[in-house]
Amino acid sequence: MKLNVALFFAGLFGALAAVFILLSFGTDYWLMASESCKSNGSVGPIGVARGDVVMQKDSSDVTFYHEGFFWRCSFGADMEDNDLMWKLWFTNQPSSKVCMHAYLFPFPCPSRATMPHIYRGFWSVFMLIGVAAVIVGGFVIICAAPFASHCLYKTGGTLLLAAGFFLLCVVVMFVLWLEVLDVVTVYIDYQRATLCPNFALSIDYGLSFMFAPIGIFFCFLSGLLFLLIGRTIRIHYH
Repeated sequence: MKLNVALFFAGLFGALAAVFILLSFGTDYWLMASESCKSNGSVGPIGVARGDVVMQKDSSDVTFYHEGFFWRCSFGADMEDNDLMWKLWFTNQPSSKVCMHAYLFPFPCPSRATMPHIYRGFWSVFMLIGVAAVIVGGFVIICAAPFASHCLYKTGGTLLLAAGFFLLCVVVMFVLWLEVLDVVTVYIDYQRATLCPNFALSIDYGLSFMFAPIGIFFCFLSGLLFLLIGRTIRIHYH
């Protein structure tokens, strides 16, 4: 009876892990950001009477975008929205949104041509390994059938633990991208030097990023339970 209960919860946690990980992998909301370039001040006479001065009104060109494993999508707005999370919500985007393949770095700069490729490469490989391990582990556990093979339960549990480990590396690398490495500072400095002296950048973690730690938690929990179930079956039924 206790083994049946453990198997139920292990399967439930494994299913939740697969759902959250696939949502994290398949939705392009790991990074959400807004870029603005504010310009103001006066300009010189432009074909008017002597002594007249034309003042240029304050202007702000804001671009909102979100990025994930597959795509980087962006769209413009007339004014800045302080609530970045709400502005980039799935149902609050114009039809003019433009999407392209995701950059090899969250904020690409010409001066950093090699390192972004390598970093994004490892990040992508770890992501693919984690997703593949979750899917294969689920099929292995389904094939195990109720208490049929302790080896299959152990194999499935090991795959789920491996998936949790690789996806944890993905999350840590993404945080390092934005919080530890100087890529954000370099990008802002580059944009201010080449595009706009008053360039401003606002970034936030999206829903895809938030789904990942939840999936990782359920991966570890389910994997440990399946390993325990496999060990119990080996001791009591073989």
